[in-house]
Amino acid sequence: MDDLLLSINANGFSTEVIQKIDKFANEIENGSRDFPQFNQPEHAGVCSAGPLLIGALTVCDLTRESLGAGCHASGGKGTPTNWEIDQEQEIQLQKWAEAKGVWIPEAEKWLTENYGSILAQGAEAKVFGKSTDTHVIKLRTSIYATLGRALEAIALHNYLFPETIMRIIGFTRDTDGLFRFILTQPYIGCLRLATKKEIDAMVSAKGFRDNGDSTKVNYISDRLVLEDMHPANVFVEELTQTPVCIDCIVKFKR
Repeated sequence: MDDLLLSINANGFSTEVIQKIDKFANEIENGSRDFPQFNQPEHAGVCSAGPLLIGALTVCDLTRESLGAGCHASGGKGTPTNWEIDQEQEIQLQKWAEAKGVWIPEAEKWLTENYGSILAQGAEAKVFGKSTDTHVIKLRTSIYATLGRALEAIALHNYLFPETIMRIIGFTRDTDGLFRFILTQPYIGCLRLATKKEIDAMVSAKGFRDNGDSTKVNYISDRLVLEDMHPANVFVEELTQTPVCIDCIVKFKR
């Protein structure tokens, strides 16, 4: 990581630097390298999200490291705030995505032309696709403290809920000006919304317990925080007739 940081500081996202990040991503995928914040089972979620997530998370981690090093240097002003980290991660991630050719301008138009019209829209995501497709495409914004945390959340979702894996295919700024990830996710036929009892049983089997607040939709485990597990985010799937989580808030306990 130190060599990558030095290369970026010296050359920006040159062809050579892009190749180094790609090599780093390949090493993550083949298991010869890892991200220290993830344990071995969680790394399956990292890899299933695809090389673009790994590359983007690498850029975000390097950005955080660079800001921290600058703040702790002689005359530094202290630990950078989440706002400062998020702002700089957006800048660097866009530069990397543009250099790599995975930045999609006018993404809504591109998605409508290639994948179909908007099927649903919420606070966090706009969903595109056709009812006959096996996958939907999401324009997903970050509701996390930083973009790096949002990328971690995608990997952790995949680890916890592999039946609804999210895979990043690009990046953009939407017409609302927000930085958005473009990702795919399996289309889930909804028999009905899950009940609280069914959600409790599902997350309990994954090592979570109620966090004790009054919402009754937030859970914790020894390592993770799992929130927003209300019925609109957990469907009973038509074929298997079992609960599946299509979206949630998940993060490390820090």
